[in-house]
Amino acid sequence: MSATRVLILRTAGTNCDLETEHAFSLAGAAVDRVHVRRMFEDPDAMRAYDILALPGGFSYGDDIAAGRLWANEFVHRLRPAMEEFVSCGKPVIGICNGFQALVRAGLLPGDDGLGAQTATLAWNDSGLYECRWTRLRVEPGPCVFTGGTGDVIELPVAHAEGKFAAPDDLYDGLEAAGRVALRYVTADGGEAAYPANPNGSRGGVAGVCNASGTVLGLMPHPERFVTRTQHPRWTRPGAPSVGHGLAIFENAVRYAAERTR
Repeated sequence: MSATRVLILRTAGTNCDLETEHAFSLAGAAVDRVHVRRMFEDPDAMRAYDILALPGGFSYGDDIAAGRLWANEFVHRLRPAMEEFVSCGKPVIGICNGFQALVRAGLLPGDDGLGAQTATLAWNDSGLYECRWTRLRVEPGPCVFTGGTGDVIELPVAHAEGKFAAPDDLYDGLEAAGRVALRYVTADGGEAAYPANPNGSRGGVAGVCNASGTVLGLMPHPERFVTRTQHPRWTRPGAPSVGHGLAIFENAVRYAAERTR
């Protein structure tokens, strides 16, 4: 059986594509990093892939707003290809800047389709670029990337515009449907305030998925913790024995492989 194929789109300002490639490779996938402009030339090439990943960085210098210009390209240059990819049930992950682009393109929360932005990722309450390790609870729900284990994991964040904001009815619907996939928590799993919640997201929202669970966006960086030695306390007793982020990539590869059998 051929390996699951992952397409990592990159553009000017992307800076986490190599780490994301490494993470998916560790998970057993065959990975291609492709500049988004190559996809403009042949959007149908996206059909050859099983998973789409939008990595972190500062696409186009975060001009206008973080991820806005990249999102505009998805809407106006790649819309049919991306809509087909999602409608087929293929997994899509947006990490940090990729999450910002998915939200501003309307693919997340995704209820109104590509081109209809219904939520945003606003400036952190601190007004600062926040870069630190965070604790997250993997919430029960449909997300194919996280598995809804309820575990508390650790992942780093590095962003200035990470506060998930949505109208009350949309936010309440996401909570009720289990579509808040990841949530900032304290060391004992309790409700997090700043700095444990680095951006002030309501309810500690760190990641959300679409209704089917196949599209995930998250502000923390799972690709930065795929081996235990990437943890700042890896030499000390009680440090994590595995990279907590790796499971997110393994879950996606496993899901994609099973759906194509």
